[in-house]
Amino acid sequence: MYPFIHIGRFSIGTFGIMLWLAAVSACFVLHRNFRRWKIDADAIGIVAIATVAGVIGAKFWHVFEDPQALIHSPVAAIFDRAGFAWFGGLVAGILALLWQGRSYGIGGLRILDLATSCAAVGYGVGRLGCLTSGDGDYGIPTTLPWGMSFPNGLVPTSARVHPTPIYELIAALLIGWVLWRRGAPERPKPLGQLTGEYLILTGLARFLVEFIRINPKLYWGMSNAQVASVGSVIVGAGLIVWARRRAVSRDLRSTSPITTVSS
Repeated sequence: MYPFIHIGRFSIGTFGIMLWLAAVSACFVLHRNFRRWKIDADAIGIVAIATVAGVIGAKFWHVFEDPQALIHSPVAAIFDRAGFAWFGGLVAGILALLWQGRSYGIGGLRILDLATSCAAVGYGVGRLGCLTSGDGDYGIPTTLPWGMSFPNGLVPTSARVHPTPIYELIAALLIGWVLWRRGAPERPKPLGQLTGEYLILTGLARFLVEFIRINPKLYWGMSNAQVASVGSVIVGAGLIVWARRRAVSRDLRSTSPITTVSS
């Protein structure tokens, strides 16, 4: 693996390069979604702000997962190039999208629905940065033929392990494709339903991959990411139920007969 590309005296982190590629991929998908829904909004600006917010949220979530390291060496913990937590990035990215949706007059929930497929694709491509840098997001040792070692990674290992970032890339692209198809204008869904489906699908994918990750099991035999994944699934299911009930309630109000009282 190649954590850094050296050009003279300069070193460029491959994680940063893949993060940029992830933002470009997400921007392309969101732009295409805006076009098919005939929405006039700046996909580049929206993705840029959401990406920055997601990176900051992921970093701070990871830092606060280990308060002792933060207290012992706060500068090193915050500015270390390794160490990002998926759930922190998800929460911060959602908050950034909600704010931008209102700013553009699109609506918070609607922009979340529109961004589901692009978020899935961007997340999957971004995971390749973990692969190229070997930052410890790989899995447990395996004898499968596609097992990989990371002797030169940021968190090196000479053992052949599960390349879990590749697994997550495949799962994320599949989720993105499903949500893109389900989010077509010809088959509109209740507001908020696609966001709920995204939370469920991504939560399930992360929950399952954690079984072969090296993350420590802290709560009820689950890792931090698995606990967060359970929360994601629960919130997603609740959002789908709310969205459908809200749509049914609106339909009933729009179709109810208007009675008049004659005097």
